[in-house]
Amino acid sequence: MTILIEQSDHFGAEVEAKTEPINERELVLDGGFLITQTNSFGHMFRAYNDAESERHEGVENFYRKNHTYQSIDFVKKMREEYAKLNRVEMSIWECCELLNEVVDESDPDLDEPQIEHLLQTAEAIRRDYPDEDWLHLTGLIHDLGKVLNLPSFGGLPQWAVVGDIFPVGCRFDESIVHHKYFKENPDYNNPAYNTKYGIYSERCGLNNVMMSWGHDDYMYLVAKENDTTLPSAALFIIRYHSFYALHKEGAYKHLMNDEDFENLKWLHIFNKYDLYSKSKIRIDVERVRPYYLSLIEKYFPAKLKW
Repeated sequence: MTILIEQSDHFGAEVEAKTEPINERELVLDGGFLITQTNSFGHMFRAYNDAESERHEGVENFYRKNHTYQSIDFVKKMREEYAKLNRVEMSIWECCELLNEVVDESDPDLDEPQIEHLLQTAEAIRRDYPDEDWLHLTGLIHDLGKVLNLPSFGGLPQWAVVGDIFPVGCRFDESIVHHKYFKENPDYNNPAYNTKYGIYSERCGLNNVMMSWGHDDYMYLVAKENDTTLPSAALFIIRYHSFYALHKEGAYKHLMNDEDFENLKWLHIFNKYDLYSKSKIRIDVERVRPYYLSLIEKYFPAKLKW
């Protein structure tokens, strides 16, 4: 069955899905981006409980550590340390090339170097939305924060770099993947942190909510503090693209303000390409490099502090 995702007349509105009996292994997104319904290992995307997947055991062990150690005290410590942006000065493209050294242990759908995923995402968006160059660039840079795993950036363990993110300082929603492992988290039984709102208030805005530490928040910090001219929707995507409990399951909306809801529309569009573009098909880096260098020059300074 082919799934066609149709957009309404004004861009950014809610999308409507319909089905047509064509091919059960294909998926068509907005502008004709054709992909399979299964990942590069032959399993469904984000199948975290599929014991037959060759990535299953490693991914589950990752989330056991992630959910145990991502406490509010840990997040505060990481934010304070990495807000200094004193690790290195380099360009966006130099950072892209560094990701050749990183493979995401939390991802059940991909075991390729991360630069492959960045280009697959960006090029899929570019085909469907040729006039939204800021969104192309967002696809390229959204995972650059994964350099935190490298020694020159502190060599953080993968549980502190990748994986789905979630708020700390309030109850861990049951929709979060492998929720059972939160029982070992020091915040789980803390009455200050284990209620619906915890330390927050209704519609306080996600900008006022502390998320588990990782590449999302770090790359948001790098972009913001280096005075990028990307629009607010791009920064929202960078910061919350791994917040699957929100944009897939609809959790934590009680903490969102009006601006968050507007930006969430863009994140829903982006997420389809971030998730479903993953494949073993390689992008010709030298062919697309000049285009992305031009976008980097448009939206970022030549060198950034990391």
